[in-house]
Amino acid sequence: MRRGLAFLALFGFAFASSAAHGQEVDAKERQEVIAKAVGYLKSSQGADGSFSPKIAGPGVTSLVVAGLLKNGVSPKEPVVEKGLKYIESQVQKDGGIYSKGLATYTTSVAAMALKEGNTDKKYDALLKNAGEFLKRIQMDDETKPTHGGFNYGDKKSAPDLSNTAFAVEALIAAGISKDDPALQKAMKFVSRSQNLAGETSDLPFAKKATKEDQGGFVYNPFAGADSKHATAAGGLRSVGSMTYSGLKSFLYAGVSKEDPRVKAAIGWIRQHYTLEENPGLGKAGLFYYYHTFSKAMDALGEDPFTDAAGKKHAWRNELFDALKSRQQADGSWRNSGDRTFAEDNQDLATAFALLSLSYTKK
Repeated sequence: MRRGLAFLALFGFAFASSAAHGQEVDAKERQEVIAKAVGYLKSSQGADGSFSPKIAGPGVTSLVVAGLLKNGVSPKEPVVEKGLKYIESQVQKDGGIYSKGLATYTTSVAAMALKEGNTDKKYDALLKNAGEFLKRIQMDDETKPTHGGFNYGDKKSAPDLSNTAFAVEALIAAGISKDDPALQKAMKFVSRSQNLAGETSDLPFAKKATKEDQGGFVYNPFAGADSKHATAAGGLRSVGSMTYSGLKSFLYAGVSKEDPRVKAAIGWIRQHYTLEENPGLGKAGLFYYYHTFSKAMDALGEDPFTDAAGKKHAWRNELFDALKSRQQADGSWRNSGDRTFAEDNQDLATAFALLSLSYTKK
């Protein structure tokens, strides 16, 4: 942390100057950061083309490949080509892309990677099958508040917003229309995960939301009073990464920016805009946060973004500065906080960082 602050102090004037004037991120500087990351990933890749398969099967590999492709690395580059072949090797007969578990998550991020690498339509069938697989494991009992959500793939545990947001993105990558029933059902669960009491969010926690949490989103809308995210008022604390996940899900699915749910989410973000931490969780899941932040902000299209105090943020510049300041000497990123959500693994943190970097270019 001290080294990061020292780095920021050393380059603080240059960072503040570019962000304040809303200038585009310097292309050469951006490419240098990407090149260092690619160098690290080449050294970290397994002989079979995978990245950290013990963490989440093909999950980390898929995030890495998607991040590389979105930053202009050719599908023919060995690091990408081998990664794509490894992802293909994890395709199951049911259309899912997973190894021993986490089927929703790994299938979803694999679909993201295959979409980016599908320049010659060679992955059309795999993407379609992945989409159909996700539809089959979606919660579909209309009598239950879990309706429309996704868990990690077993249909037994409670669904959560993180898996659901990944699945929404994957379904769209697989080519389903925005009026597809699966996407519409998912929007109902996304709505239930928002601290916005009303017709679309009818769970008890939303009715007990504090002013501080209004409009934001929670990871598990079924968490009880004993949850780490519970508030003194009996509700659930809104979290930055989940709020951006909810917002991007709405926008990706075609929900209007004038919709009350979208407006409420943007209102929460204006109150809690920051790139220093994952609001509500501190440094926990910081790179996951950057990833959801970048996608949601890009989809929103407000550039610069104005916070609740009226300050305008050239968010692409600020995101680039935050990422560059945290890049390690070997080109990787790593979360060294107390609760990292596996981001102490350099492959995973670097994958999220690269995905985020791809949105720093207009």
